[in-house]
Amino acid sequence: MFFQHVYDKTLAQASYFVGCQQAGVAIVIDPKRDVDTYLQIAEENQMKITHIAETHIHADFLSGSRELAALTGAKLYLSDEGGEGWLYEFPHVELKDGSVFHVGNLKFEVIHTPGHTPESISFLLTDTPASLEPVMLFTGDFVFVGDIGRPDLLEEAAGFVGTKEAGAKEMYRSLERFTRLPDHLQVWPGHGAGSACGKALGAVPSTTVGYEKIRNWAFQFEKDQQGFVRFLLEDQPEPPRYFAMMKKLNKVDRPLLTEVPKPRLLSKEEFQAAMDKGYKVIDTRQKEVFATGFIPGALNIQHNIAFPNWMGWFVSYDEPFILIAKEEQHDELARMLMRIGLDNIYGYVPDVNVWKELGHELITGNLISLDELKQLQKHGNVQIVDLRGAAEYKAGHLKGADNIFVGTLEKNIGKVSKDKEVILHCKTGDRASIGYSILAKHGFRNIKNYVNGYVEWVNEGNPVVTTEQEPVAVG
Repeated sequence: MFFQHVYDKTLAQASYFVGCQQAGVAIVIDPKRDVDTYLQIAEENQMKITHIAETHIHADFLSGSRELAALTGAKLYLSDEGGEGWLYEFPHVELKDGSVFHVGNLKFEVIHTPGHTPESISFLLTDTPASLEPVMLFTGDFVFVGDIGRPDLLEEAAGFVGTKEAGAKEMYRSLERFTRLPDHLQVWPGHGAGSACGKALGAVPSTTVGYEKIRNWAFQFEKDQQGFVRFLLEDQPEPPRYFAMMKKLNKVDRPLLTEVPKPRLLSKEEFQAAMDKGYKVIDTRQKEVFATGFIPGALNIQHNIAFPNWMGWFVSYDEPFILIAKEEQHDELARMLMRIGLDNIYGYVPDVNVWKELGHELITGNLISLDELKQLQKHGNVQIVDLRGAAEYKAGHLKGADNIFVGTLEKNIGKVSKDKEVILHCKTGDRASIGYSILAKHGFRNIKNYVNGYVEWVNEGNPVVTTEQEPVAVG
């Protein structure tokens, strides 16, 4: 058996290339959309991709299953569980609980594991030449290392009202079935640490059934379904806005993108015309560089592993956008964007000099240090805005700080003071820079960015409070 774990750090998303070397055939499970990765693996190992499978209709990335099928001729093996509203709307091999299919000498058995979503399935793999006992379980967003899939995404992100409690109860029953599997069975999940599909995912790539039964919090609620449901649903991170679109695009027939796009260099005249039309400008430079001078209205979404997540929060699927990024960054940026279906790149400019060449002025940001923050606090006429998520804020924050999650800042602009000095902060400064650019776009000039954020505040021994100590309305 040939096995390769393919991991996308930007979305903390795992996919799997599993092949039968004797037959020269392979399956890809939960592929990302830039599928050239799997084609290269197949070529290097003289294998043909004949099967493509998914564990469920994904919400956090745009699956590359159909792109890969179009390029290889492989068949799609997808869930037919979940009932009306949870079925794929394009041709595929329909899988039910107990379904079995083979990839060469590799046997895959389907286990229906609802909870995260109604149609969720897991794949139990037996390497038949080596053993008649199963060796691996591909769980998707069912069981992670140290955590389980959250059942609230359908309601919180996709708008399916009343589904989270029902999903939590289904998850409880699915976990009971999981505990009956052999302890030695390897578990290969769909996500790792950093994914919004859970709240406490581990950083190691795989685990075993036995280890999770001992260490995973979800298995410590034996005969306490109510306590399990309550703990599972509380303090989950805010689901990115783009999740609802992913849920739709992964289910329906849609246009395919079988190559990584190459953004087009815009002339000065084209850039000015696009600005006049109101096209959104995404400045991908690092926050400290952004603060030295930026184009009015530009959003600072830095080129780092969180780039696609924040793009999914702030860019709509029906609007063209422009990137400020150097040419050598384009391949990586384009891959990040296509993985969540943001294909509407109008073009790019390499830096902000084009704006100055057009006769305009840049805006400079206002970064402050820890000492400057403390001096401003002493004066009293300040509003501290904590842009982290609600669970982060609840666990500890600066006394008197207001919590407005950066992803919802634009719709909560009215909660930001225009009469006081406004100090923005997050954990390490990245979200604060996004927030700074949003407020600057809306005309705020009384804002300052505590660039080193909550981490420095805590590491320097400064006091924090929790919501239990100091109740503060969360925006």
